[in-house]
Amino acid sequence: MPKLTIDGKDVEVPAGTNLIEAARRLGIEIPHYCYHPGLSIAGQCRLCMVDIEKTPRPTIACNTQAAEGMVVHTQSDRVKETRRSVMEFHLINHPLDCPVCDQAGECWLQIYYMKHGLYDPRMKDEKVHKPKAVPLGPHVMLDAERCILCSRCVRFCDEITATGELGIFNRGDHSEIGLFPGADLTNKYSGNVVDICPVGALTDRDFRFQVRVWYLDTAKSVCPYCARGCNIDVHVNRRRPHHAAGRRVSRLKPRFNAEVNRWWMCDEGRYGYGDVDAPSRLVAATRRDGEAVREIAMDEAVAAVGQALTRYAPDEVAIIASPKLANEDLFAVRTLAEARGIRRVGFRVPPRTPGDEDALLIRADKNPNTRGAELMDLDGDVAGILARAQSGSVRCLLVFLEDLFESAWPEADVRAALETVERLIFVGTNANGTSARAHLVIPAAAWVERDGTFTNFEGRVQRFRPAVAPLGEALPTWDIAGRVLAVVGAAPAATRAEHWFRALAAAVPAFGGLTYQAIGEQGAMAVQEATA
Repeated sequence: MPKLTIDGKDVEVPAGTNLIEAARRLGIEIPHYCYHPGLSIAGQCRLCMVDIEKTPRPTIACNTQAAEGMVVHTQSDRVKETRRSVMEFHLINHPLDCPVCDQAGECWLQIYYMKHGLYDPRMKDEKVHKPKAVPLGPHVMLDAERCILCSRCVRFCDEITATGELGIFNRGDHSEIGLFPGADLTNKYSGNVVDICPVGALTDRDFRFQVRVWYLDTAKSVCPYCARGCNIDVHVNRRRPHHAAGRRVSRLKPRFNAEVNRWWMCDEGRYGYGDVDAPSRLVAATRRDGEAVREIAMDEAVAAVGQALTRYAPDEVAIIASPKLANEDLFAVRTLAEARGIRRVGFRVPPRTPGDEDALLIRADKNPNTRGAELMDLDGDVAGILARAQSGSVRCLLVFLEDLFESAWPEADVRAALETVERLIFVGTNANGTSARAHLVIPAAAWVERDGTFTNFEGRVQRFRPAVAPLGEALPTWDIAGRVLAVVGAAPAATRAEHWFRALAAAVPAFGGLTYQAIGEQGAMAVQEATA
């Protein structure tokens, strides 16, 4: 491992480490545009120049590997002047679009100009004009005038998705990013080119002109739309509720995790959050008597669930949980079933259309916590539960989140089962075909509205955090189950998600020894013997 000195500080790094990453270990930022740790080295922007002792001229840090005894200077007068010149070069033809550019506030041209530019402009000629507001695909808009030709987007499509839609065309100051003839940017990871674009050249068509980034707040979370469990940041708009048509969640961005998704996420996960603020959200408990539906207080709804579970014999009650529920929710549901002696508990509801999968991130299982449900032994026969409901032997059915009418089972069989049960209770976030037939509906908090953990397909337990408050009277599912437990005379000690996780870790060997602190920001593996 070579040992070198950067700005007077010694550091030892693995062989092959470039100077940008070596400096990062010391907390020293070397400005750059074209370099990205997940892509090949291009060396195009020339902004990462540093001085290396015994070399005659500044050297690009991105393509220079650390060597034993190397002495590097990132703040010499020559380096500073070089950076100013490079910044001036990048901005020669750049339009003054900052007031109307969606990248304003998170634009590295703005940031680096203030840090390393601040030159007196010398350009007096007319700027070169290029195409503006060009749709590249369903999610990405190109403004070629703002592009600095870092080629990150081109390399992403060539090296990560291997779809190769983008290229750099023409020469000199007329060079511009564009699509190859007959191509559209429709790969399943197209939104990532917006993330890695350091300027305002590529913007998100879904996010454009919705809300300024300085009004956004961020919460660390986990994508709930497949079993991969990509780490994400949820950007929410609390300060300007009149923007973005009142939607609270403005966008999702990938969060680096070397063991899960690295720097990327798929478009299905990125744009799949519409249900969080959809008109179909359940915000109040309701009771249906015949054709009449009326709102009731949450306490009344919880009491009604408890009364139903005690009214019927345990063999006459069944629970259909969901792999979309958090570990804490599932364990609370399991605890409720055990308290009442309910043995028919399952969670596998086959989708009507099988999920797609690829070799990069996307998993065919579109649920975030299938593995967690398996580890808690909740894998009962849901098809058998519905058959018993249809025959009348299951008289009370409690369904969490799932819309059974969207399953692979014949709709007629599902309808017959749900119409036969004497008491159908639905707990979920959004209205659907199942909730429409329920005698009792209780609103649950969405994943962005509460704390919890998911276990991905590899057995990695990962935390997600609340980004916004629950809508209406919605509560986390673990809280609903805990309140029902109190009604049936088995009040739990747990009053927070973390309490439920502690109880889970104490009861289920696969989670033994895990805590929220041990899980941290990057997750922790469940016990390997249990996941084998």
